[in-house]
Amino acid sequence: MRADTRLSPPGGRRDWRDTASHHALLPLRLFLGVTFVYAGLDKLTDSSFLRSGGAGSIGETMRAARDSAALPALIDLALKNPVGFGCAIALGELAVGIGVLLGLFTRLAALGGALISLSLWLTVSWATTPYYYGNDLVYLMAWLPLVLAGAPRLSLDAVLRDRRRRRTGGYR
Repeated sequence: MRADTRLSPPGGRRDWRDTASHHALLPLRLFLGVTFVYAGLDKLTDSSFLRSGGAGSIGETMRAARDSAALPALIDLALKNPVGFGCAIALGELAVGIGVLLGLFTRLAALGGALISLSLWLTVSWATTPYYYGNDLVYLMAWLPLVLAGAPRLSLDAVLRDRRRRRTGGYR
């Protein structure tokens, strides 16, 4: 038996610390989910963003970041079709945000969020100095707990897991 294991009191009631630890990832899920849904919708509804050139466009943003990026080849690839790339990023952010908010395929959605954040860190915000001023690295790190733990509570993943357990009669 682990030394830090606490038994529930009689009647199965938990104290506030147990409840807090069971729901510790929920604020992170809410923040990242809302932020990525907002970012995706913002890009899709911004008339200047989804253009190849001009102020505020995805194309202009990528061209401006190219020379200072850690992986300029990623930007070169995206510049072959900047509008398509911008749509893909926006739809990816929207899918990731919705998945994390609903807790549906949470680990996969969080991995998608981490990959988006990693690609933005290696391109657009790579030159930010000092590095901790750039937000994409922070988002990348924020996604990792959800990649590792998923959404064990208050999620569609938990509902589906419980349904599978009842159907098979086991605890996997």
